[in-house]
Amino acid sequence: MSHAEDAPTLYGLMAEFDNPTALVRAAEQARLAGYREMDAYSPIPIHDLTEAIGARRTRLPILVFIGGMLGGLGGFGLEYWSQVIAYPLNIGGRPLNSWPQFVPVMFETTVLGAALAAFVGMWALNKLPQPYHPVFNVPAFARASTDRFFLCIEAADPRFDREATGQFLQGLHPVGVTDVEP
Repeated sequence: MSHAEDAPTLYGLMAEFDNPTALVRAAEQARLAGYREMDAYSPIPIHDLTEAIGARRTRLPILVFIGGMLGGLGGFGLEYWSQVIAYPLNIGGRPLNSWPQFVPVMFETTVLGAALAAFVGMWALNKLPQPYHPVFNVPAFARASTDRFFLCIEAADPRFDREATGQFLQGLHPVGVTDVEP
């Protein structure tokens, strides 16, 4: 009795470029050709690359704002509870809920809430930690942190076709095009 083995599925195709200009040009052409599920890898920051691959704006600023607001409200709530409810002290006839004295604590907890939201939100939105990614299976990808630039079009893209996408990437004149196995 023989068992038919499943053919390994393809994560995508990766094109390797030797300069950032070629990578940005390739990403723009891929986006104009209708590819949406792609990612680019570079050893240096490239300003135009984010727009070239059509990356969406992040929700992180909204999360940081919400974290700051919750931190500020939490700081005010802590001060109010401790000064008015738990341990009220009437000193000099001042009101128990004297908000000006709460401002330094509210400021610090606002900053703390925003910083924690930024830290946790960045990790969550980037799906970190991610100790394994299929692009690590490509031997040439080891140079992504030194001197090579890569564009990976994922097989999850609705326009992806192994042969057509391979020909498209070859037409961009890369150093090489490699299958990315999961």
